[in-house]
Order: sequence, then C-alpha cells, then structure tokens
Amino acid sequence: MEIFAGLASVLTDPVLLLWVFAAAIVGMIVGAIPGLTASAAIAMLLPVTLYMDPLAALAFLYVIGKSGRYGGSIAAILFNTPGTAASAATQIDGYPLARKGQASKAMKVATLSSVIGDFIGEILLIAGVGVIAAIALKLGPPELFAIYVAAFIVIGSVIGKSITRGLASAALGILIAMVGLDPISSEGRFTFGSFDLTNGINLVPLMIGIFVLGEVFTQLGQTVRQIEVTGEGADKKSQNALSWREYKPCLPHVIRSSFIGAFIGMLPGLGSAIAAFVAYGEGKRRARNPELWGKGALEGIAAPEAANNAVSGPSMAPLLTLGIPGSTIGAILVGVFLIHGIQIGPTLFITSRDLVYALFACGLIGIALYGVIGYYGAAFVGRFITRIPVKVLYPIIFLTSFVAAYASRGSLFDVTVMVAAGFGGWVMRRLDFNPAAFVISFVLAGGAEETFRQSLLLSDDGLLIFVTRPVALGFLLLGLGALVLRIRTVRRQARLAKTQTA
Repeated sequence: MEIFAGLASVLTDPVLLLWVFAAAIVGMIVGAIPGLTASAAIAMLLPVTLYMDPLAALAFLYVIGKSGRYGGSIAAILFNTPGTAASAATQIDGYPLARKGQASKAMKVATLSSVIGDFIGEILLIAGVGVIAAIALKLGPPELFAIYVAAFIVIGSVIGKSITRGLASAALGILIAMVGLDPISSEGRFTFGSFDLTNGINLVPLMIGIFVLGEVFTQLGQTVRQIEVTGEGADKKSQNALSWREYKPCLPHVIRSSFIGAFIGMLPGLGSAIAAFVAYGEGKRRARNPELWGKGALEGIAAPEAANNAVSGPSMAPLLTLGIPGSTIGAILVGVFLIHGIQIGPTLFITSRDLVYALFACGLIGIALYGVIGYYGAAFVGRFITRIPVKVLYPIIFLTSFVAAYASRGSLFDVTVMVAAGFGGWVMRRLDFNPAAFVISFVLAGGAEETFRQSLLLSDDGLLIFVTRPVALGFLLLGLGALVLRIRTVRRQARLAKTQTA
C-alpha cells in the first residue's frame, strides 16, 4: 500500500522528521495560548514554507494544525480559557478537575483521547480519499461548479451564529477574489486604476491580516490580563496518576466521538467546534451517570477531545479531491500547494500521488509525537505559557506578522493589504461576521469561476445545464437543503430561548 511506502520515505528523511517534530511542539504551544489559534500560527508561518521542500512545507503546517487542535485543551483545563473554539467543550469538565488538583490527569485523558481520535480520522482519510478522488475524476465542470455553489451555501450558512452574516461574509470573499484581471478578456476588475491590484489580492498577506492581526486587535480591544493557572487544589502525584481502570469507561465515548468528528470533518465549513459539542451532547445522553458531567467527569473530557481531533484528517478529503477546503487550516494549505506549483483536485492523485501519501505518513508520525510530548509535558507547556507576559507576546506577534507579509513577495503593497485585512478581520469579529467563511470563499472563488465558464462553453442552453444534469442538480439541491435545515434549526433555537425567558 502507498501509505507504507510513504512511511518508509518519511522515516528515512531526518530533516523531514525534524520539521514534523518542530510542528508538534509549535502547534501545541500556540494552541495552548488563549487568543492565538493554530490557524493564526499557520498563516504567520506560511512565508517560511516558500523556501522549503514541498512535502516538508505541507507536513510542517499540517502537523501544526493537528497539534494546535490538541493544544487548546491545555488552556481550557488549566486556565478555564479555551485555546480554540472546540476546546470550550473540554473546558466544561476539564477545569473542575483542575480545581480539584487533578489537572495533570485531565490533560492525560485529553491527550490519549485526542491521539485516538486523530488516528481514527487519519486512517479513514487514507482509506477513503482514493475512492473519492476516483469518483471526482468522472465529474465535469457543471458538477464541480454545483459542488462549489453548495460549498458556498453550507460554509456561509453554517459557520457562525448568523446565517445572513455568514452568507454575506462568503459573498464578500468572492467579491474580493474577483479583484485583478479577467482571466479571459484580461480587462481590469475592481482595480480602480491601481497597478498593484492588477495581479489581484495575494492570499498570504490577506490570511495573516485576517487571522493574526485581526485576532491581535480583538485581544487588545479587550481587558488584557496575565494568564494564571487555577490556584485551587494543589496537583498531587497520587491524584494525577491515570490508570487503565479509570480510562477504560472513556473508550466507548472516544470511539463513538471519533466517528462523529470524522463525519463532520468531511462536510465543508462545519469544523471541530461543532464536532466537539455534538460529541459532548451525545456522550452525556448515553452516559451511565450524566449528572456527573460538568463536574469533572473524565468521559466529559474524552468525548469532545476525540471528536475535535478526528476532524483533522477527514477535513482534508474535500480539499485534496475537489480543491474545496473544509476548514480554515485547509484554506491556508491551499496556498502552500499553489506556492509550490501543485494543482489540487482529483488529478492530484495522478500527478503527485507519492507526495500525498507521504503527507499522510507525516500526519501519523505527528500524531504520535504530539501524543508523547503532551502526555508527559503538557503541564510544563502550561507553566511555560504562564511565564509569557501578554505585553510582550502581542507586540512580538504584531512585528512577526509584518515581516511575514513582506517576505512572501518582498512587496510593501502586501504589507498594506495585511494591515487592511487586519482591520477588516477586527471589524468582522465586532459585527459578528465570519472571517473563516470569508477566507474559504476567497480561496474557492477562482475555481468556481473557472468551472462556471467552462460549463457555459459546453452548454447550448446556457444556465439550464446546471439543472438538466442530475448530479449537478443534486448538489445544488443539497446546498439549498442544508440552508433550509439551518434556518429551521436557528428558528427552533430562538423559540426555545424565548420560552425559557418568558
């Protein structure tokens, strides 16, 4: 099998292994810092990969995404501040355990559950991605455009609290992607006479601005406080030793939550936060003692952590097979593929099959590495983060962002784009618009336009080609169905909230 060949090639390359090891550590630390996400770290480090081998670049950022998802649990358990949105579910039972002096035990459960969930997700990706790619090769431009439209609708309506603001964020991303020269007529679009805009908006400074500067501005706009570990209950070795007898009841929750996370990961736009809370709710519903959940139940940590990390692998399936990123991390990885001249989509498994399976192998090795490091060193990472003064951390991130934006192409215009995107990201967060939907739609817009024009060239009936071809019509209806379901869910939640307050 290709995965064994990929593992053999990775294990014989010490430089590549070093990058994977560094990624496991960097992702864990970044994920554990409240207010700084793995997406922000990947966007900031993207220019570094310009000078790396393609596989090393992809593996470095891919593993940072994996370990960053896990690292969020450290902040949730120790600081009662989730490092990532998905870790908010872990916080429900993790922090009560920390207050009892069992923070290390809670982090060990989170580590084991994250590793198992991530492994299951990665194995499902390896087993199924080739089949999906083979099916995708048989799709024509109309079917691919219908998939893009469905992705826009799902991403815009599902990500975030507001459907209208989510769809508006997606529409704005499409609009910004149109800046530059028309790919067929070469006429300027939204350039306003600026020569710098004729080449369009560069992805790297845009993402650094949205994810890094936007987050820094948001954090600085809030009350800045030094991170402190809970002082209630001193950690004792006798209380923090995790036995097989204690972890065994967690396993059914971990397995079930892993499959929940893997399924949600394959759907563009849903993400690990939804997976974690769905898994937590399902776990509590099936628990033998649901009344203990929320008070420090080990199963309450295991379920969301397994689902959170199980999203990682399957979320790559739509990216690698269709060129549609299922998450913000996937959207950033699109930039790495493009920078290194690798065309993503179904043909990827024909042109770069060895690279893809070597990347999967790096993912498996990265899971093992962050698992070992986290199991024995998560408490040390927590203590390290508490020693970083906030007044030092954010200026360093701010300056690094400027260097990273300039280094991508050596252009001061890119720095201007980054700053503008940073303020844009801050405004979007303030108004409850969704930066993730904006960036993913920005990435997808080019492929959607290309397949739309190809479809019209194939058609004698204009736009009717999208409804006369059954597969294309099916995907369009799927997207509309997801929108209708989301609207009904939001209305139901609003009615429940109204009855509870009445």
